[in-house]
Amino acid sequence: MSESLPPTVPGLNRLPGHAIRRLHQISVGIFHQEVEKLNLTPLQYGALSTVRDQPGVDQRTLARLIALDTSTTAGVVDRLEARGLLERQLSPQDRRVRLLYITPSGKDLLMQAEPAVTRAQALILAPLSLAQQRTFMQLLQRLVDENNGLSRAPSEGVG
Repeated sequence: MSESLPPTVPGLNRLPGHAIRRLHQISVGIFHQEVEKLNLTPLQYGALSTVRDQPGVDQRTLARLIALDTSTTAGVVDRLEARGLLERQLSPQDRRVRLLYITPSGKDLLMQAEPAVTRAQALILAPLSLAQQRTFMQLLQRLVDENNGLSRAPSEGVG
């Protein structure tokens, strides 16, 4: 006798928050499937690519740009620094502030990751036609932009 999955709760499946949470789980799973050989998480990828694009960003600003709380960002940065992918340097203006820079190893890892990240994003959207993908992304971005202020960690990188 084969085991079947329990029936889903129809009301739950109509809740946007539930569907968004499920899509996030799926998105992270696809990301890990595509990038697993590189030992890189979605949060690490976001932090690393942001530091690459904004060298010398401080950790608090990085947290706001990628919409993470400062303690989560600190852990991500610690792990990336321990792997030699990022480095912290004292700010010449304020010695309490550490500025973040990507290392050559970090740049190499991002170059290796880019094709896999692109594949992951394509897989997430694959069930939709190209027109649906554009519409979905426009609507998704609007929801993120319009609700940004309601987040525990609002992003400054909105838009």
